[in-house]
Amino acid sequence: MLKGKKILVGITGSIAAYKAIYLVRLFVKAGAEVKVVMTPSAKDFVSRLTLSTLSKNPVLVDLFNEESWANHVMLGRWADVMVVAPLSCNTLAKMAHGLCDNLLLAVYLSATCPVAVAPAMDEDMWHHPSTKENLEKIESFGNKIIPVEKGELASGLYGDGRMAEPETIVQFLTDHFFLTRSLAGKKAFVSAGPTYEPLDPVRFIGNYSSGKMGVAIAKELYNRGAEVTLIMGPTHIGAMNGMQVINVHTAEEMYQACTKSFKNADIAIMAAAVSDYTPVKTEKEKIKKTENKISLELKRTPDILKTLGEQKKSRQILVGFALETNHEKKYALDKLKKKNADLIVLNSLNDKDAGFGKDTNKVTIFEKGGKEFQFDTKSKNEVAKDIVNTIIQLFYA
Repeated sequence: MLKGKKILVGITGSIAAYKAIYLVRLFVKAGAEVKVVMTPSAKDFVSRLTLSTLSKNPVLVDLFNEESWANHVMLGRWADVMVVAPLSCNTLAKMAHGLCDNLLLAVYLSATCPVAVAPAMDEDMWHHPSTKENLEKIESFGNKIIPVEKGELASGLYGDGRMAEPETIVQFLTDHFFLTRSLAGKKAFVSAGPTYEPLDPVRFIGNYSSGKMGVAIAKELYNRGAEVTLIMGPTHIGAMNGMQVINVHTAEEMYQACTKSFKNADIAIMAAAVSDYTPVKTEKEKIKKTENKISLELKRTPDILKTLGEQKKSRQILVGFALETNHEKKYALDKLKKKNADLIVLNSLNDKDAGFGKDTNKVTIFEKGGKEFQFDTKSKNEVAKDIVNTIIQLFYA
């Protein structure tokens, strides 16, 4: 997605400047044309020679010297995007107040391209009210802020303020500025959230699913150009404008909505945590507490993924989820085959920071042809990007 893009990298005086070397390398490797501009203090942390060698362009520092004048106006017009990484607390303050005492700031103030910044500073500086105010100010100017990360800092402390890793910055720019609408013209539906199987007017059988993963996938499909229907179990998570939302409560309602939506779908992603069993009988009145024990008779709910797998046409892509607690890979592969799905996304409750109700997840994607894609723990929004990217890579590239 970065091939042929023109990226201007700004580097300020921060110990995190060493990461800019790898960032430039990643941009060039992705096919981008890269130019680098540095503040004078950045030279104390990273070599101009290294950066010019990697970028294949001269590295600019001075607004003018005895031989030439750096055309800061043209630099800002040349680029498709400018990214300042690392952004020091000092340069942040200057950007917020329109100061212009070096070439990097002159380029920033005259740039007509989008600008993103990756802050890097110690935790106390990061949490200082003036830093927050300055970030809010430059964000109000239209600049994109790449979130800092938590980890070991140059001071020896552990906390917020680490510059985002180069891979994260590349993905951020791709997602915010260069995302292609690869799924334009495609129809997709996503099931999300739990189902509630009523016992009586006030009680139900359910699970802890929040719907966050399914909603994130629906949003990502929509951002990639697909026409999206979100079939949502009972949850407080909101969808986004532009997609159709069908609210359901029970497994039977989920089944009816999914089988109907699947007829015209190109892509179906079954991320909902559907109850496997439902009460044989639902009491019309509240069950009173009269006995020490109570027996419930349950029956199987419809197998939605299996039904869709049986109905699937050659043009349709069917993606299922498997949430397991043991023998994870075996059960996921069995499900992939038995349900006639194209992909199975495996979650394991044994993985830290993955599963119901959390903001992060860790998945492995299995493809019916035998391919396996493993991903690290990420936010569910980032996991949604990985899932959609895999679908595009395998079926629409």
